[in-house]
Amino acid sequence: MNTQTLTGIGAAAPAVAMLGMFACIAGGIYLIATKRDRKKGVLLLVMSLVLLGNVLVWML
Repeated sequence: MNTQTLTGIGAAAPAVAMLGMFACIAGGIYLIATKRDRKKGVLLLVMSLVLLGNVLVWML
């Protein structure tokens, strides 16, 4: 197993994913709260959980 620290773009990927996660949460809540498109809002919230899971896997 390679125990090197993340370098270059690999070091920025978790941060970018977390920003995307927060954007998906905000967009999902907005879509659900304004009753525009509940299905897409829920999908955005699910996608934010997937992004969080990916970041947790990268960090372990």
